[in-house]
Amino acid sequence: MAAASTVNKVQEVREVTRLERIGAHSHVRGLGLNDDLEPRQVSQGMVGQLAARRAAGVILEMIKEGKIAGRALLIAGQPGTGKTAIAMGMSQAMSRDAPFQAMAGSEIFSLEMSKTEALTQAFRKAIGVRIKEETEMIEGEVVEVSVERPATGTGAKIGKLTLKTTDMETIFDLGQKMIEQITKEKIQAGDIITIDKATGKISKLGRSFTRARDYDATDSQTRFVQCPEGELQKRKEVVHTVTIHEIDVINSRTQGFLALFSGDTGEIKSEVREQINSKVAEWREEGKAEIIPGVLFIDEVHMLDIECFSFLNRLLESDMAPVLIMATNRGITRIRGTNYQSPHGIPIDLLDRLLIIATTPYSEKETKQILQIRCEEEDVEMEDQALAVLTRIGMETSLRYAIQLITASNLVSRKRKGTEVSVEDIKKVYSLFIDESRSTTFLKEYQEEFMFNEVKAASGDAVAMET
Repeated sequence: MAAASTVNKVQEVREVTRLERIGAHSHVRGLGLNDDLEPRQVSQGMVGQLAARRAAGVILEMIKEGKIAGRALLIAGQPGTGKTAIAMGMSQAMSRDAPFQAMAGSEIFSLEMSKTEALTQAFRKAIGVRIKEETEMIEGEVVEVSVERPATGTGAKIGKLTLKTTDMETIFDLGQKMIEQITKEKIQAGDIITIDKATGKISKLGRSFTRARDYDATDSQTRFVQCPEGELQKRKEVVHTVTIHEIDVINSRTQGFLALFSGDTGEIKSEVREQINSKVAEWREEGKAEIIPGVLFIDEVHMLDIECFSFLNRLLESDMAPVLIMATNRGITRIRGTNYQSPHGIPIDLLDRLLIIATTPYSEKETKQILQIRCEEEDVEMEDQALAVLTRIGMETSLRYAIQLITASNLVSRKRKGTEVSVEDIKKVYSLFIDESRSTTFLKEYQEEFMFNEVKAASGDAVAMET
């Protein structure tokens, strides 16, 4: 009985973990383009928006070739038309080394630092530096490992390591830290290892082919490699990829390396950044480093104010600027911090710099395909008729509202011990959770019973404010 309850608990934990991993755009795997940058109707979690995806694919190719650094892109469209999904698709299709930093426009005003500092840090998080350096390595096959305690029985352990290549054999004395690493990595005779001379880090590459018959010392995952040739000590090129912001934090005396883990980096002095910029430029000239322009994605860009937009203009003119992708669902509206109106709430001088991609509302067929993908992502079985009803709800209300009903209807179905979500389940959750239009109708009907109602004030009547 106890064993059965344990199994049930394990299953519950697994289900919760599965649910936590499902996000609003977790189904997006890329832009869904073929080799000719032509979009497929349904591919990699993307549906429809063919023109917008084709344009995003062209931008992506320019990013990969490094020809669009310092440029900016605006994805504009109505709510629920896939703007963030396109940006996420671009991030999935980029190389691993290229950094992708996402943020919302409203975050600028909630951070414990100035707006310009927050934008600068976001920009520098989206710029990668590939640093190449040569390091001395010791590489060879382990002949013997001996670790002994002193004759007195107290004190530090004494160790010796014998390594060989096809040409030579050498005995090394081991320090306390090296002995701990060898014990932890379970290094034994016949292993091929490398030792970084600068850090003392030991890495196991595999077992020597000469020990392929030692069945007692191997398992199914053992990798066999050739015994190294030549000298034991070799110089190898090591490549590290970091963001410029990480270099800023490490070199900032007030913060230090641990700030990378805490996330609270605070404000970094401009003098530190200038020194780092000059050092990175020096590394580039010497061929030791390479700049990788990444992508900074700012959602809800209309939430920025005129100061932020002016600062963005200046940052885009920098030599080491990433690709800036912005998204907005606003039409002609007031620029925050001014009394002037502009398309998308963005100043005209910044709009001139932007390549603008427009997204359009989804058709009924595309809405149904998106709902099918979300059902698969959330592991929900739904009847065809129920899916048709949900599609209709999505067309009459909003796609986001319809997607929210998927999990809720699945829970209702499971409570009645059903295997598939039925039309009745959809109807039940539709009656439980009202959409935006029904909420507005409800408010208009009962507006006088709510606090701080401003409808009468708009029509000229006085409103009594409670204190």
